[in-house]
Amino acid sequence: MTDALKQLIEAAKTIEQTKQDLEQQRRSFAYGNTKFENEMITRAMIDDQAEKLRSVNLK
Repeated sequence: MTDALKQLIEAAKTIEQTKQDLEQQRRSFAYGNTKFENEMITRAMIDDQAEKLRSVNLK
């Protein structure tokens, strides 16, 4: 591992993700895993389901 890469990794450890960042990462993860299994999955489908789950969790 190069020194530059080590420095970047250490710098990344100090960054705190916002709730928006975490949600975007969660959706990206869900899309990547479902798209792998089913080519018909779209990002819009993931977003729709995430919004439905969010509205249920807010109640």
